[in-house]
Amino acid sequence: MKYVKGRMDESILVCVYYGQNGERLIRRGHKLATLLDCPLYVLTVDSKPLDAFDAEKSGYIEQWKQLAEELEIEKIIIKDNEKRPIHKVITEMAIDFNITQIIVGQSAQSRWEEITKGSFLNVLLKEIPFVDFHIVSVKRPSEDELIDIYEKGVRAYLVEENQQYKVAFTCPKFVSLEGIFFKEIGTDFDNGIFKFNYNGKLHEVDITEGFVNHIDIIPKECFLSKE
Repeated sequence: MKYVKGRMDESILVCVYYGQNGERLIRRGHKLATLLDCPLYVLTVDSKPLDAFDAEKSGYIEQWKQLAEELEIEKIIIKDNEKRPIHKVITEMAIDFNITQIIVGQSAQSRWEEITKGSFLNVLLKEIPFVDFHIVSVKRPSEDELIDIYEKGVRAYLVEENQQYKVAFTCPKFVSLEGIFFKEIGTDFDNGIFKFNYNGKLHEVDITEGFVNHIDIIPKECFLSKE
């Protein structure tokens, strides 16, 4: 987006990850940037180096680059081989490019999902209080799209603590629910999903900083006593 008399007091950053929703988020950012007549940047983060990307990932990046050229977007920022927590990367980009508004996608299982959770959002607001956040609803990604969103699943247990359910990684000696925990890539906290079997069906719940978000969706009958 090239401009001459744009609003230099505003600039927008769109955070995207691999999947079909990237284009939708970029176009949403472009629409807002057009209304404000301000620069637009697109950020994607990956723990792998660029030369290790598979054909699918490389294909998405090429699509975004073509879209950026079509829409005349200022810059596609690719932070590859990145080992820092996501909020650190976002904060750095916001400062470097004088970002005032950030757009991220919200879904049940998204690399950027933690942005929409209160605790993580509070961290970002403290680090970059001058930024406004726009949370855009996107469709649930397919199983193939989830491969690189989470680390390899590990055996874990849910135990009750102060009327909440907490994730434990050693088998407790009291009432617990056994399952598999998938931690989100790029977070310092135990954020992710916990999957478990009940009545022959696979269920899952969202985990934020080690605790289940909505305990009411887990039947009490799931918990087994070790006594």
